[in-house]
Amino acid sequence: MPRSSSTPGAPESPGRVTQTLWAVADLHGAVKDNAEMIDSIRPRDPSDWLIVAGDVAERTELVLQILNRLRKHFACVIWVPGNHELFCRSTDRYQGRAKYDELVAGCRRIDVLTPEDPYPVFDGVTVVPLFTLYDYSFRKTGYTVEQAVEAAHDRQVVMTDQFAIAPFVDIRAWCWDRLAYSIKRLSKVNGPTILINHWPLVIEPVKKMAFPELSLWCGTRHTRTWAQRYGARAVVYGHLHTPGKTVVDGIPHIEVSLGYPREWNRHLSGGGWTWPYPVMEVRDA
Repeated sequence: MPRSSSTPGAPESPGRVTQTLWAVADLHGAVKDNAEMIDSIRPRDPSDWLIVAGDVAERTELVLQILNRLRKHFACVIWVPGNHELFCRSTDRYQGRAKYDELVAGCRRIDVLTPEDPYPVFDGVTVVPLFTLYDYSFRKTGYTVEQAVEAAHDRQVVMTDQFAIAPFVDIRAWCWDRLAYSIKRLSKVNGPTILINHWPLVIEPVKKMAFPELSLWCGTRHTRTWAQRYGARAVVYGHLHTPGKTVVDGIPHIEVSLGYPREWNRHLSGGGWTWPYPVMEVRDA
């Protein structure tokens, strides 16, 4: 049967939807009031796929438990880590890079795709899970990293990352390693893509935040041109807890966060935002 597909920003094709690529982020599964929202994530068709763009939970066991439940409902689940998955304590068995490796190994046991796996293709579009972290380069002009972090401390506007990730790994070095690794893999992809990352790839959405100091922990300027360079039809991300769409150079950058109850109650009550978000739909022609 002939089929057509639609992506964000494109005119909707006629015909019945037969398969959907859904996306969510920032499920924060340790929050009791989020449990019902997580349980409500269901496919419209058994062939549907699901993107989970980071911040599932902090404990590895809970992350894998939630992803495993979702995998039982969807034909394919694609996960990228957020900052919360990387949170560590001094008593943890795995810390820093080793904790990420633990999560990847766990995802492979439950058949959930990660940024370390071959990129899947959804109706001719390569879906690219990324893990790029942040390097404090979203900072005020003229400030060094150290000055910017100190200024954030002075204003008492500091993300937990500074206490639960940074002490266990050189975060900038890890970010730069991930950038080089991702570019090498992306350079081998032909045709259109959908790029997935927990942190936004561009600074525009970050500039809308109430506390500009938090931008330090929100991405890296080195991903600025990736959407254009690698043929992205859309970019999917989370982290900011401000779901919505920002169009940059003609490409939609879509935040699909759930967030905390006070946030998702506000975002969803108006009826103007769909969650989970349908990133791409395949329709009968």
